[in-house]
Amino acid sequence: MDKKMGDLPLNINIQEPRWDQSTFLGRARHFFTVTDPRNLLLSGKQLEASRNIVQNYRAGVVTPGLTEDQLWRAKYVYDSAFHPDTGEKVVLIGRMSAQVPMNMTITGCMLTFYRKTPTMVFWQWVNQSFNAIVNYSNRSGDAPITVQQLGTAYVSATTGAVATALGLKSLTKHLPPLVGRFVPFAAVAAANCINIPLMRQRELQVGIPVTDEAGQRLGHSVTAAKQGIFQVVVSRIGMAIPAMAIPPVIMNTLEKKDFLKRRPWLGAPLQVGLVGFCLVFATPLCCALFPQRSSIHVTRLEPELRAQIQAQNPSIDVVYYNKGL
Repeated sequence: MDKKMGDLPLNINIQEPRWDQSTFLGRARHFFTVTDPRNLLLSGKQLEASRNIVQNYRAGVVTPGLTEDQLWRAKYVYDSAFHPDTGEKVVLIGRMSAQVPMNMTITGCMLTFYRKTPTMVFWQWVNQSFNAIVNYSNRSGDAPITVQQLGTAYVSATTGAVATALGLKSLTKHLPPLVGRFVPFAAVAAANCINIPLMRQRELQVGIPVTDEAGQRLGHSVTAAKQGIFQVVVSRIGMAIPAMAIPPVIMNTLEKKDFLKRRPWLGAPLQVGLVGFCLVFATPLCCALFPQRSSIHVTRLEPELRAQIQAQNPSIDVVYYNKGL
């Protein structure tokens, strides 16, 4: 129930998500809100209003007449458009709320124009350019990405995606047409395995911060970084599976029917629509596969860090880290 004007307490923790992140359902509800494409339609004025509500509340000032539901709504609008570490407004297509419409268009086109080599190369390049913007926009403030690292990751992932697509395309020439439709998915999966570790290479060199349950920093761990990056790669590939595996099977059947043979121009919009429907569910559900604040057992950490933690805090068995997106 909404709380009235004077009743809104200052102890609501809007640093954390609204729903319990230890359960899959809680994480799914959180990411359905974060990836809601309707947030892209909000005006600059509405974004600024949400930012003021959140910043004032954190400073101990409650906006008059504010209800708890309105506070949470403002928090999620603010989070959808502003970088959590720098506070800068994120470029429109780099926001999490742009994931579904952008991926829907790009994936739909990758699946539609896979037969001709030039269009296939073009859409793989568009996809990796979009990935580079998303990865840069959602980078961690603790491990900033240099322009050189960004360039290396971008070129490597694009090359990897195009090489995989071209290699598989030549291999599938003599196989059934349905097999050829899965070439774009294999290329995207390969590119994710290259792109994400490269974008986060600094974390693999110096480690990511690990904390105790209360959030007290205990040190940096490369092992935790590897586990976090692996989880993100699995989530990203999982996101692509429904959108890139279900529409090709449906389209393969539909294209044999007279309806589409007489109206070939309907193929691309139909494919994009099918991909969009899959992504609306796959994006938040795959983001929710692993907790954002993941944990790792102290015994699995590097020997020096393990010894340091056991010497200073012998009661700690598990440490926590932010896995990224």
